[in-house]
Amino acid sequence: MSDSIRAPVSGARSAIDGAPLIRCRGLTKSFRKGDRVISPLQALDLEVRSGEFLALRGPSGSGKTTLLNLIAGIDRPSGGELVVGEVDLLALSRARLADWRSVHLGYVFQLYNLVPVLTAYENVELPLLLHRLSARERHRKVEAALRLVGIAHRHDHFPRQLSGGEEQRVAIARAIVADPTIIVGDEPTGDLDHESATAIMELLRRLCDELRKTLIVVTHDARSAAYADRILHLEKGRLVDPAELAGGGEGAEDRARAAAGARGSPP
Repeated sequence: MSDSIRAPVSGARSAIDGAPLIRCRGLTKSFRKGDRVISPLQALDLEVRSGEFLALRGPSGSGKTTLLNLIAGIDRPSGGELVVGEVDLLALSRARLADWRSVHLGYVFQLYNLVPVLTAYENVELPLLLHRLSARERHRKVEAALRLVGIAHRHDHFPRQLSGGEEQRVAIARAIVADPTIIVGDEPTGDLDHESATAIMELLRRLCDELRKTLIVVTHDARSAAYADRILHLEKGRLVDPAELAGGGEGAEDRARAAAGARGSPP
């Protein structure tokens, strides 16, 4: 991307490349709490292909957010391998990891994390201040991102003047403005009503399809997960087959019903 976000590709649908973009091998995260060792992630193996939309599900404490933060380079694993593209994230210093994040990673938070004293435009512009860009280049990129998420008409509004759905659109524009390789979302619809949540998931689906972004989203909501190409389940820090889950509440039949509801089809 040069001055603005790449133009959408009409009629695209999840152009997933064959080669894995993200490779986790034996990924482990542990920490001490008093006399106990807590392991939110245990020897996890995972591959995510370029252009894939992946949803991570599981109960609270299952390791979903831990995995997301490791892939995003926000936290460091205790062991294992984590390679994104050709970059071994474990081999990077903190400074180089921060540089890598600024180029390759966009993060969408549940509670938006907008700066309240900045306008929507200024919030979206923030990540670009880490790059060597002229004011004119930043302006073009911010305007393109705001248009893409459908919030350009509210560019001069402060977060307190926006609805929850509008705030999340601004947050998504901020996540994509630097044209990252990967977008991660931690419960991006968790604080929204059903109508707003549907609109946000449709927007994320479109970003994956049209801009060829790789998306990884943590969600408790089966309807939100149904927008993904693939749904994985974590239980006690391990990936599990849905059939093994107690009660089968997140099995294939439930996902099919969720997908029908999410896309407006009769159950």
